[in-house]
Amino acid sequence: MAAQDLLFELLTEELPPRSLEALSNALAEQFATGLAAAGITHGRLRRFATPRRLAVLIEDCAERQPDRPIERRGPPLGAAYDSNAQPTQAALAFAKSCGVAVGELTQIANEKGTWLGYRALEPGAPSVTLLGALAQRAVAALPLPKRMRWGAGEAEFVRPVHRIVLLFGTDIVPCTILGLQTGNETVGHRFHAPRPIRLKTPRAYPGALRRAKVIADFTARRETIRSAVTAAAAAVGGHALLDLALLDEVTALVEWPVAIVGRFDERFLTLPREVIVATVQDHQRYFPIEAADGSLSPWFVTASNLASRDPGKVREGNERVVRPRLTDAAFFWDQDRKLSLEDHAAGLGSVTFQGKLGSYADKTLRVRALANRIGTAIGAGAAVDRAAQLAKADLMTLLVGEFPELQGTMGRHYALAAGENAEVATALEEQYWPRFAGDRLPASRVGQALALADRIDTLVGIFAIDQKPTGTKDPFALRRAALGILRILLETPLDLDLVDLVEHSAGAQPVSRSGTAEEVLAFIAERLRGLLAERVAGCTSEMLEAVLAVGPRSPLDAQARLLALHAFLATPEGAVLAAANKRIGNLLKKVDIGTEVRVDPVLFVDEAERRLHDRLLEVAPRVEGALSARRYGDALRGARELRPEVDAFFDAVMVMDEDLARRRNRLALLRDVRSLMGGIADLARLPG
Repeated sequence: MAAQDLLFELLTEELPPRSLEALSNALAEQFATGLAAAGITHGRLRRFATPRRLAVLIEDCAERQPDRPIERRGPPLGAAYDSNAQPTQAALAFAKSCGVAVGELTQIANEKGTWLGYRALEPGAPSVTLLGALAQRAVAALPLPKRMRWGAGEAEFVRPVHRIVLLFGTDIVPCTILGLQTGNETVGHRFHAPRPIRLKTPRAYPGALRRAKVIADFTARRETIRSAVTAAAAAVGGHALLDLALLDEVTALVEWPVAIVGRFDERFLTLPREVIVATVQDHQRYFPIEAADGSLSPWFVTASNLASRDPGKVREGNERVVRPRLTDAAFFWDQDRKLSLEDHAAGLGSVTFQGKLGSYADKTLRVRALANRIGTAIGAGAAVDRAAQLAKADLMTLLVGEFPELQGTMGRHYALAAGENAEVATALEEQYWPRFAGDRLPASRVGQALALADRIDTLVGIFAIDQKPTGTKDPFALRRAALGILRILLETPLDLDLVDLVEHSAGAQPVSRSGTAEEVLAFIAERLRGLLAERVAGCTSEMLEAVLAVGPRSPLDAQARLLALHAFLATPEGAVLAAANKRIGNLLKKVDIGTEVRVDPVLFVDEAERRLHDRLLEVAPRVEGALSARRYGDALRGARELRPEVDAFFDAVMVMDEDLARRRNRLALLRDVRSLMGGIADLARLPG
């Protein structure tokens, strides 16, 4: 089948840099989905994204849809012709609806009968007639963070749109998108090549733009920047700090990157390293440069968006911008150290944490009590109390006010500068770890206690005022807080009673609401399911539910139970034990025997029930000892020893005896057997 290349481009004002890649991926995905739905085959799909354009180039698109077989069933054959073999009105009407004469119809038969039928091959529509609507749907489906209008039109997009290219082969596909007629003209670099560029074919697109000083391919442009920045840093004897998020952002900000090396005064190197990096990298979007010995150098690299005839002027401009930022940072650093961290902490009472939960001073008191409780349990020592007292002090400093991302980090620097214990200083930074998925965890016991206490207090407090996350809204980052708690407990690891900690925190909140602790624990349990599913390969949702159903109070304990259950169920005996437990459970569902009924050996009349009871008394101490020691594999293997007696019991004993006393006694025996079998997990939740 003949094929043509397809090009679509949106030419806009500067797009949000942090959304650029996501928008580019979404546009390509929408086109691929639309072509597949229309049955239009195609070759390679290439996506392009620059600060001012989103584009897709799809090679070898079929010129028309494939032909589609059509089959319609009309009236039964007996109703299609009269006794004279002449077509009835039903046959004539059916033929007319198909647009053919009766003689052109066929017969369709199956085991249920024979009908008058119509079979044909519907020609596929020309692709060019479908592409306009497909492009309109693709643009409408883009996940735009915010929409805006421009000019006098009604069209809405994330930024004003100036041109739209929709080219199939050498022909423009005529349609209107966002109030603009499609065409075959784009433009190059805003300054180097601002005049319109007429595209003769779709495949000419990337080359035409490159000649017009635009590297349209996002990945190629990123590699150009990486190579240029690396080479520029090497030229001054250093190594560029290539933060990947910054590299992506800079790639989304420039169309024709040119690396320019700049320099700031060496006197600023007395500032903490993180302050310089935050100024140069996060605020100015420059790449810092390390010296050969790993220390920060006074050099940096910026990616300019044009090839200037006077690069020196560009360099001077960037240096001129960064100098006052570093000057301010140096002033803040000096001023902040004139007060002790205790003095800074004294101002926390004037800063509201949350209207109903009080100030940061109030939060500090709650966290301090909880951190000390955790610290005692994990052997963190006396430094916990001091760290908790100073935990939020750096929020009152000028530097953190200017660089909020340095909270905790500056707390460590100020603590060390003031001569605080190194454990305390480290914990002030570690309390915020992990900051995001995959981030490092606090390594010190003091930092772990503080990190857990802070997150638990926030979770419980926000749930207490009924502001828990809904849908995609999570203003207090509670999902991240819950995952942070679980990662610290599971990966550090720490065997803490999370139920006790949450209940203690709930009792310390200024707002009391019934069920808060239970809601928080259920919220954390949802995240625990996901983490354990990732950590225990091959476990099933039923295994997870079986473990969580017995209410382990420690996430680490839940993981140990799941690992033992998963390993045991992989053995032949595992499925047998689960089946026996389920059989017992089905019987106990019929009668609520409770816990007050005790097994009375005097009521035994069958040898099988006596043997099961004796075997239970023999096995129970070993299983219960293994459970207490959390040797869950041994506990399951011990419970497995009951299997012969359980099988014999069900073969020989009528549980639902007419004698009420014997019936209740047998049910109580089965209850005790099931309780021993289910000490690790609720085996009844496993598939039988």
